[in-house]
Amino acid sequence: QVQLVESGGGLVQSGDSLRLSCAASGPTFPNTAMGWFRQVPGKERDFVAAIRWGFGNTYYADSVKGRFIISRDSAKNTMYLQMNSLKPEDSAVYYCAAATETNTDYDPGSYLEYDSWGQGTQVTVSS
Repeated sequence: QVQLVESGGGLVQSGDSLRLSCAASGPTFPNTAMGWFRQVPGKERDFVAAIRWGFGNTYYADSVKGRFIISRDSAKNTMYLQMNSLKPEDSAVYYCAAATETNTDYDPGSYLEYDSWGQGTQVTVSS
């Protein structure tokens, strides 16, 4: 399995930007996929964005499309989430996840696809 460590969370104001990082250690493959989920207390963990490591295909939740950008640096084995035009409703604990090997049925929005998770990083957006 891949070990994941997130960083970059914090407290920002509405409209600000923030970049999250997820450093991966362990084996990754061209069909590895990595993603970001977020969770607020009392609610389910929601999909935010995902990227397929080898092909670079990206996927976004409708709520963040046009504001967030997911990317990866293969040389550093690190994934990023650039979050722009942040809103108070973006406040949550953000989790990095990895699906070591995916196939053609890969569903980026399903947490069941992912076999490794980071510890989470808090993002708070004040109005």
